[in-house]
Amino acid sequence: MKETSDQARVALAFALALLVMVGWYFLNPPKPQPAPGSASAQHAPTALTGAGAPTQADQPNQASESIVGASSTGANSTLAPSGPPAAASGEKNIVIESELYRVELSNRGAVVRSWQLKKYTDEGNPPRTLDLVNADLARQTGGWPLSLQLTDSQLESAANQGLYVVKASSDRGTESTESTIAAPAQVEFHWSDGRLDVTKTLKFDRSYVIGLETSVRQNGSPATYGVAWRGGFGDVTAFRAAAQTLVFDRRDGSVSTIASKNVGAPNQRNMPAEVPGAFEAAGIEDLYFAAAFLPPEPPQGQPVPDLLTLSARQATHTLQADGKTQQEILPEMAVGSTAPGPLALRLYVGPKDIDILKSVRPPLNGLVQFGWFGFIAEPLFYTLRWLYHFIPNYGWAIVVMTVAINMVLYPLKVKSWRSMQKMQKVAPEIRTIQDRYKKYSMRDPRKQEMNKEVMAVYNREGVNPMGSCLPQVIQMPIWFGLYRMLNATIELRHAPWFGPFHDLAGRDPYFILTISMAILMYGVQKMTPMTATDPSQQRMMTLMPLMFTGMFFLIPVSSGLVLYIVTQNIMAIIQQWHLNRTSPLKAPSVRSKKQMTRAALTK
Repeated sequence: MKETSDQARVALAFALALLVMVGWYFLNPPKPQPAPGSASAQHAPTALTGAGAPTQADQPNQASESIVGASSTGANSTLAPSGPPAAASGEKNIVIESELYRVELSNRGAVVRSWQLKKYTDEGNPPRTLDLVNADLARQTGGWPLSLQLTDSQLESAANQGLYVVKASSDRGTESTESTIAAPAQVEFHWSDGRLDVTKTLKFDRSYVIGLETSVRQNGSPATYGVAWRGGFGDVTAFRAAAQTLVFDRRDGSVSTIASKNVGAPNQRNMPAEVPGAFEAAGIEDLYFAAAFLPPEPPQGQPVPDLLTLSARQATHTLQADGKTQQEILPEMAVGSTAPGPLALRLYVGPKDIDILKSVRPPLNGLVQFGWFGFIAEPLFYTLRWLYHFIPNYGWAIVVMTVAINMVLYPLKVKSWRSMQKMQKVAPEIRTIQDRYKKYSMRDPRKQEMNKEVMAVYNREGVNPMGSCLPQVIQMPIWFGLYRMLNATIELRHAPWFGPFHDLAGRDPYFILTISMAILMYGVQKMTPMTATDPSQQRMMTLMPLMFTGMFFLIPVSSGLVLYIVTQNIMAIIQQWHLNRTSPLKAPSVRSKKQMTRAALTK
């Protein structure tokens, strides 16, 4: 077996690391919590008590458990009624609109039927205004955002199917529910069957945060309940949308997420399970957007209290894809209070924009997770955003940032060049040593003698075998950090460059950049001296650009990352051309070859 050069090892490690990183990102959402029921899961959901869990076939006529395991009280209780019945005569939709959103409410259940973010579009072709509610899933399961979650399934079904009386108002006075209402506005829903009395009040502002006040009374007494986000969440047209949808909570300043496969009660995932503890915030998110339930905002200077409880369950969505019936698992969640009674909440529904999330109390910028390479990804993001103030195009900002990074790393390039020169000088001597030991297998102890001789030559000439690989080693974490940043920040989502490059966070649409990358990598390789002495290793290094290109064809890598690599290779060609002119390599002298032969014979 042939000895692999250090340059070949680094290139292989680079390719494998990139492949592992991308594969891990797609197969494992960030920071999943332990599966419920496991021995080590201190933060895992626990099954709730009460009415039996509903199945998908039973919904919407059956409902789920309360988020706090209070005892169930049947619908036929003999206690005093809550008040006179109150119900609307027919179903109607109410639309609230601002510059940021368009929300469609229904008086059947007092739920959300559509929540559009007007500044964002989905991944569809053609793209449409982004709607965060998965209406198809909601119709299948009968669960919509802002549904109620009660202990008794019959009561829950009644509350979520009742026709509520609607009143709308604003600072302009009473508003008609027959036409679109401009925010700021308030919409109040009320329904009662004489024993169960429900009131919901939604207060819409011009921001992404709304006020939500709910009251549920059963037979005149406060009931224990939760407010749920059902009907899916996020951009349903995005790549692997279901896998990117997570339940999250915030406690002690830290955000934790729960993957779909881990929500719900053990062995019965469509049954709600409570997540132990009380939280500052809880909600549901996808890669770029979030819906976060928050306690009332405290006075300035006081911390946000941990008042919320959280439960979650799975919902199964049946859909048709490529003529086949498929099922996908999506999470649903609900929040409640640590004590029975009316529930006052704030609800953030909007983009995971770092500046906006920081302005919320408590701050929610922890929802933007940069992963293992956050110490690189986050500075790269802030550098790009700073450049964007002067160059209002993220594509050209990436180009400028790449040029700046390569200029900063140029002294290391020069050092690597000096190391290559030294390695090129001793290459014939190293090849002679390797030829003498090539008949031995890699496991033969005599191979150790070869390594000692090679290292002795390096030490004599002052050669660092890893010195020529230093620029590549430093670029690796930059690649990884940029890759993660492009897939985590909404500022880069749908950010155009020019021409066909309309989404730097998306895939290279026609592989123009990817093919350019392969050509430029091959050019850099031809201009750079090969430190590998074995012909098979040299052939492998020659094929490395094709390996990377093939990998980028198969894996959906962000075009912004490919743009960075293309610009990096253009800079490498310019810098290598300059080094070849100013410090060309010198061919080994005949005398040095004779000396090497004589030295080899004396060993």
